[in-house]
Amino acid sequence: MIIDLHMHVENVAALGWTMSAADCIVAMDEAGVDLAAIMTLTDYPGLNENGMGLIERGCAEFPGRLTGFVRLNPVQLESALLALEIAVRGHGFTGVKLHPVTTLAHPGGPATVALIRRAGELGVPTLFHCGDESYTTPLAVAEAARQCPASTVILGHMGGYFHVDEALEVAEALPNVLLETSGMPYPARIAEAVQRLGPERVLFGSDGPIASPAVERRKVELAGLDATSLALVLGGNAERLLKLDGSTGPGGKAVA
Repeated sequence: MIIDLHMHVENVAALGWTMSAADCIVAMDEAGVDLAAIMTLTDYPGLNENGMGLIERGCAEFPGRLTGFVRLNPVQLESALLALEIAVRGHGFTGVKLHPVTTLAHPGGPATVALIRRAGELGVPTLFHCGDESYTTPLAVAEAARQCPASTVILGHMGGYFHVDEALEVAEALPNVLLETSGMPYPARIAEAVQRLGPERVLFGSDGPIASPAVERRKVELAGLDATSLALVLGGNAERLLKLDGSTGPGGKAVA
């Protein structure tokens, strides 16, 4: 399976973004992607109180093609923890998304750490927006990952344009940290990540449909990985991480 760990569904007119589950499927088909993790562009609690339902409906509309990540705001911790429980236990979501730029919550703060720990207890990973902005650098996210050794923390975008070195160093130091490839523009750095960390700790993502899944997949292919490593990065690792290799997908739907 080819699995895209990072796609978006939501209509946010103020940002000029309109993306439906059907738009994701079109982009996935163009890229040869079998399954994708989808998440909203805004946080819960926040601008869109119906965001979790939007993701749930998208997964139900395209069973076996989409799985849900719940995007949460740690600042309102009690509500976020409740939403996490409902998303994972009630709706079969397979991950958490945290975006410190939009929530202004430091990754190493007690509220964020509480969410990550609970996600780990529920058996799902936490995907961070990890790039060049304040609160999102790999060293900032490392403060959270270090406090949650039993939880899986994914550095989305591998540190962005200018913090890839830090992302690699953090992942080398913390075995519960994985790297996701979307938005980081250098194929050679993907090859370096596989060489330094092992192919089991690098995951393909596109940030689609904001970015092109086809282009992002080609970037991974241009890294020049051997066939076994490429298969792990493009899908095998995500299949294991999201527990999709046991014949069931989101909400108990069979995975083709």
